[in-house]
Amino acid sequence: MRMLMNNLDPEVAERPQDLVVYGGTGRAARSWEAFDAIVVELKRLKDDQTLLVQSGKPVGVFGTHEWAPRVLIANSLLVPEWATWDEFRRLEAMGLTMYGQMTAGSWIYIGTQGILQGTYETFAAIARKRFHDSLAGTITLTAGLGGMGGAQPLAVTLNGGIAICVEVDSERIQRRLDHRYLDVRADDVEHALRLALDAKRTRRALSIGLLGNAADVLPDLAARDFQVDIVTDQTPAHDPLSYVPAGLSPEDAAELRLDEPDTYVRRSRESMARHVDGMVAFLDRGAEVFDYGNSLRAEARLGGSARAFDYPGFVPAYIRPLFCEGKGPFRWVALSGDPADIAATDRAIVDEFAGDPALVRWIKAAGERVQFQGLPARICWLGYGERARAGLRFNELVRTGAVKAPIVIGRDHLDSGSVASPYRETESMLDGSDAIADWPILNALLNTSSGASWVSVHHGGGVGIGRSIHAGMVVVADGSEVAAKKLERVLTNDPGTGVMRHADAGYERAVEVARERGVRLPMRKD
Repeated sequence: MRMLMNNLDPEVAERPQDLVVYGGTGRAARSWEAFDAIVVELKRLKDDQTLLVQSGKPVGVFGTHEWAPRVLIANSLLVPEWATWDEFRRLEAMGLTMYGQMTAGSWIYIGTQGILQGTYETFAAIARKRFHDSLAGTITLTAGLGGMGGAQPLAVTLNGGIAICVEVDSERIQRRLDHRYLDVRADDVEHALRLALDAKRTRRALSIGLLGNAADVLPDLAARDFQVDIVTDQTPAHDPLSYVPAGLSPEDAAELRLDEPDTYVRRSRESMARHVDGMVAFLDRGAEVFDYGNSLRAEARLGGSARAFDYPGFVPAYIRPLFCEGKGPFRWVALSGDPADIAATDRAIVDEFAGDPALVRWIKAAGERVQFQGLPARICWLGYGERARAGLRFNELVRTGAVKAPIVIGRDHLDSGSVASPYRETESMLDGSDAIADWPILNALLNTSSGASWVSVHHGGGVGIGRSIHAGMVVVADGSEVAAKKLERVLTNDPGTGVMRHADAGYERAVEVARERGVRLPMRKD
């Protein structure tokens, strides 16, 4: 209940009055009536009962057992024949479904920090690949400062770089300034370029917010003699009704969205095509260009961009080696609401993983730079074996009173074994299995049988209806012996599915990790 309510904290959610948490339309519950009913049932729920939630609406409570999840959630799942935005919106208008995004509909959103560390890891990987381990003196051009995209400026500056972040909504720029994810707002394009060049000359980290539409700004900058080193995007392009077309203010867009949705979608896709063509122009000039998993390329292709897939997604370009080790976003929340509890967990992580300098550097930087939104929380990337160690350490902190209340442990759905997403996590798999959706279902079933506190399955996620299946998991450290057993099992098995999935696809590093760490693979004879 605390986590559901935290998702809708005004410091966390984009439009809490509409139950929208992030991603344009990602909701925590289908309606306020459904929200109230969920809260009532959570208050009544016994330790041997499970609440079922169908696309944001509670539909049943059944007797299970102590090790079963207290809540099981399914969001936005459509039969493949009908898995289109048009059909989804028709059903949504009838009150039959909702878009759960990922961590919105599974009650484990922690604000922009949730994507910050993964974005930090991505830019760190780019720095290792092309810029001698640092982004100092480089300029990144991107767009989108919403709930997901707002992580980009801080992720770039934590890696030493300069970021120009285009955003169509002035209020979002201000929000990122207020939360210290963004350093400065530019007066106009010329001002943004001067600020970036001044920072480049002194190799000073700086993030710059620029009010404008990416479909206008990127082609304009591509036509100039202005060097950009890295180009990406994090606008809500997964849903063309959330992307703001060129030539419209956010207010005008809201009217057109309601009055003429078909016209809106057409104009969005045409704008995305211009946006992507600007990115491709930078690619041709030698910039590092990548898709950050918001389906911009697919929508731009529908809008007429012939070269939309000329640049890669970030997972095959930078992240897959980490996935082979079961590494991914491990997040936790202090239910006490006391930041001192997160400080205690930070110290525990630094002590437990002192031999990982990159992780230690991240935890210390996050403690200094990241402002909490809602309940105090933290995220870091941990792999197979490491997550179970962290979970048991947290449970001990609760047991001994070193923290004041239980710790909720979850993850993002950008993970190694819980997603089938051909435009993001499973793009360009070695064996061609990009679109096989068995893996997240197996992950959800395994976490359910391993003792997770709640488990969810989502259709769409950050790349839109018809394009992905995601599974979510949350487990609670309450200091008890039963919790310790659940934590060890869940936090071993959950990342283990990532090692399994990548070993099955033929990645040698995943096969090595399985062999080294005891992941049993029936089809492997070695």
